[in-house]
Amino acid sequence: MLTRTGTPPGEAKLRYLDADLDVIEPGDYVVCAVTGRKIPIAALRYWSVDLQEPYIDAAAAASRMVPDRS
Repeated sequence: MLTRTGTPPGEAKLRYLDADLDVIEPGDYVVCAVTGRKIPIAALRYWSVDLQEPYIDAAAAASRMVPDRS
């Protein structure tokens, strides 16, 4: 199903807050800091306030939060 949001296509620039987002530049997606995959804004659920970066899922977020034990 195609839905129109009135948001310009392209990557959004966001400021990640506690339980909220601040739109700096509108867009329809952000790029996951771990995987490099595009995340539609409507599907964005995981981000780091401290690192100011988005994650595609809980596994990607956890991989950034836990230091590499190699």
